[in-house]
Amino acid sequence: MTIRRVVPNIQSEVVPESREFYELLGFEEVMNMGWVVTLASPANPTAQISFFTRDETAPVNADMSVEVDDVDAVYAAMRDGGAEIVHPLQDEEWGVRRFFVRDPNGRVVNVLGHR
Repeated sequence: MTIRRVVPNIQSEVVPESREFYELLGFEEVMNMGWVVTLASPANPTAQISFFTRDETAPVNADMSVEVDDVDAVYAAMRDGGAEIVHPLQDEEWGVRRFFVRDPNGRVVNVLGHR
């Protein structure tokens, strides 16, 4: 399995202000779906941060996102390893396949792959 990127997800009620703040650090908006905005470094596009009001297709907001090359294999490993699956594996309309799993610290991790 290859990890392609790790993105902190911050729940926010002030997404526009957050975007403006992080743009001062050099980040640029690369995705805006209304309920989630992702910013990335122009020099290193895998250096990203996302802000959520609330996840519109999952029961909770994830604390971080981890993009992998084979999300189905990671899902099977997590399930078989007894990890708590918070949100089942599913295809999303914006082109990702993902599931949510809870880590030992209680944090929710969005594990995804692009289709």
